[in-house]
Amino acid sequence: MLFTTSCLHNTEYDVMTKQNWQSIMAHKMKFIQGEIHWGIIGAGNVCEKKSGPAFHKVRHSHLAAVMRRNEEKAKDYAFRHNVPKYYSNAEDLIYDREINAIYIATPPSFHEEFTLAALKAGKPVYVEKPVALNAASCKRMIDASVKYNLPVTVAHYRRGLPLFNTVKELLNEDRIGKVLFVTIRTFQTPVNDLVANADENWRVVPELSGGGIFHDLAPHQLDLMYWYFGPPIKIQGFSANQGGNYNAPDLTMLGISFDQNIYLNGMWSFAIHQSADTERCEIIGEKGKLAFSFFRSPLLEVYTDDGLNKLEFPFPEHIQQPMIEKTVAFFRGEGDNPCSLEDALVSIQMMDSTL
Repeated sequence: MLFTTSCLHNTEYDVMTKQNWQSIMAHKMKFIQGEIHWGIIGAGNVCEKKSGPAFHKVRHSHLAAVMRRNEEKAKDYAFRHNVPKYYSNAEDLIYDREINAIYIATPPSFHEEFTLAALKAGKPVYVEKPVALNAASCKRMIDASVKYNLPVTVAHYRRGLPLFNTVKELLNEDRIGKVLFVTIRTFQTPVNDLVANADENWRVVPELSGGGIFHDLAPHQLDLMYWYFGPPIKIQGFSANQGGNYNAPDLTMLGISFDQNIYLNGMWSFAIHQSADTERCEIIGEKGKLAFSFFRSPLLEVYTDDGLNKLEFPFPEHIQQPMIEKTVAFFRGEGDNPCSLEDALVSIQMMDSTL
């Protein structure tokens, strides 16, 4: 059980320098000319529907090869998804001359290793979240991206979904007035699909995931908070193992202050009774509030003096496709980075504070 307090303004990779860093990188970056031929390292469950098929459907994008340690599973995935090549060794895929971009969808413990290897081979990277086990690892990935002048995008793909873009638009329009505070509540029972259906239950093995289920879900949630409100000024983090169902925290609490006197209170519990099961965020302003789910529902509730307005934004069939479209455009030098390593570092620092 740990309690930590930290200030995020005085880090080596201070977010205040982000604009200058991106400007320098934009001038030096090696972009892809022509079509992007993807290779996936770690073609597991997340690649079945959320991401994998989208690489075939995005313009100027093609899924050329997949890799899993289990060769039979790699072969099966390739056959079912019409992928020409499959590998059981990551290095073989990385150095395949036909492949010019790498998608890393392994457990987080391998993200740094494979990102550095891909960059060294001259290939840009789209990497799953959480971007790394900790901030120190993410910083090494940033150093490698700078060293090799190659783009890296992090799969904080909820930035690409209409629901969360609408939240950002409403906040920018002052629809609920000055934001006062935010609450996040994510409560799940010990038995859930994330644990039951995962290979080797890696999400609850800290050496593989960085922590527990919090480290799988919170990156999306905290990244959106950073996207909405800017870098945190101070954070207070706390974690504990209440249920004893596995060797990782199942309770996490975060208190975060942002600029403009905006405060966040977050609680994540994965050891509760089913009667307490919930997943909800509320952004409270002087003139109303916004309420939504990060994962479960496509509804956005807008409360103002005019009453309640419910807006529905159905999720796409392949939920990462909008982000992959932006990533393809970025890798081809035709758009901005939809989520940089610098961006992902911020949410990792928030998560580090709990451990």
